[in-house]
Amino acid sequence: MAFNPRQIFPNDLRPRVAIGFDLPINGNAVFTPNYQTRDAIKNNLINYFLTNPGERPGNPEYGGGLRRFIFSQIEQDNLEFLQEDIQNKISVNFPNIILEKLQVLELPDNNTVTVNITYSIPNTGINDQLELNFN
Repeated sequence: MAFNPRQIFPNDLRPRVAIGFDLPINGNAVFTPNYQTRDAIKNNLINYFLTNPGERPGNPEYGGGLRRFIFSQIEQDNLEFLQEDIQNKISVNFPNIILEKLQVLELPDNNTVTVNITYSIPNTGINDQLELNFN
């Protein structure tokens, strides 16, 4: 009988060992470390979606390429394509993430598009939300 026990990432049990670094890169030190898997996953998503394909040397396929939509016209077709593109890229590149809710919101008066991603990691208790604004 299987029962899906809660998984705890080993690094989360070691509070003084950094897992990754926070974005944006700024502050007194160039890299501000983060110590929780929740923070590392969120920063990995931000890094992925703000990197354009071909921008990372040695891995030309890496990147969500959301910045290419910055200068495109805000139309319903573009927003629907953007939503489908994000859903597909999360399922392919982040298979351990369950997409709970995805909203692509337009603010035409401010010429802004906001992407809200609500996600969870099964059996870990990690539930989080990411907001990306493009204006």
